[in-house]
Amino acid sequence: METTQPAVMDSSSPTAEDMLSLQNINTYYGPNHVLRNLTLDVRKGEIVCLLGANAAGKSTTMKTIFGLVKPRSGRILLEGERIDTLGTDAIIKRRLALVPEARRVFSRMSVRENLEMGAYMIPDKAAVLSGIEFVYNLFPRLKERDKQTAGTLSGGEQQMLAMGRALMAQPRLICMDEPSMGLSPILTQTIFDTIQSVRQQGVTVFLVEQNAFMALNIADRGYVLQQGQIVLTDTAKNLLTNDLVRRAYLGG
Repeated sequence: METTQPAVMDSSSPTAEDMLSLQNINTYYGPNHVLRNLTLDVRKGEIVCLLGANAAGKSTTMKTIFGLVKPRSGRILLEGERIDTLGTDAIIKRRLALVPEARRVFSRMSVRENLEMGAYMIPDKAAVLSGIEFVYNLFPRLKERDKQTAGTLSGGEQQMLAMGRALMAQPRLICMDEPSMGLSPILTQTIFDTIQSVRQQGVTVFLVEQNAFMALNIADRGYVLQQGQIVLTDTAKNLLTNDLVRRAYLGG
């Protein structure tokens, strides 16, 4: 995809509506400059997607948000509170939840045990049981496999479990890293329908995804990342018809 000049964005001045704000983030792996002055925001109640090819820096963006790698400069704010100086455990305690790339369920644990692990910071047992019931209503297939070990589930079922486990933490913001990876078109549709249902429950969603068509069809806004830089941002509706996006990601 051709490089365009980054669109002018206002996230350098976070507002009360911002759930998450990344401001001029520069992240390195050793001498390699991976994220370059990356600036984006996710407003409360939105679904926002980050699009990009392999090695564009999408997963590094997610790791930086969760403190798994530390930016060399820039700031990350969660509802106005700076979190880039915190450890991963402290960030998660602020009700950020991650659905990681490749799902990463606990393969030797049962479906229910995986869900209980997602709620390990919630002391109220009644709330944990209520959370499990909520997840089983979202994913009836998981309820049918309550005692089945996670490693024996299909790829789509493991993705459902990874999403359910993240929701058990009662997050205010859920971040999803390539949720459609390796899934059939039917299961991909199911996962994206569920993402919309999650937003309807009042959870803000930040979505890193290669399937641009599916992501933009459910998102409010999107960003395009190329070689560690945001090169384009707009409403999802406008990005679907943008010539650069269509050529690079939509086959048009």
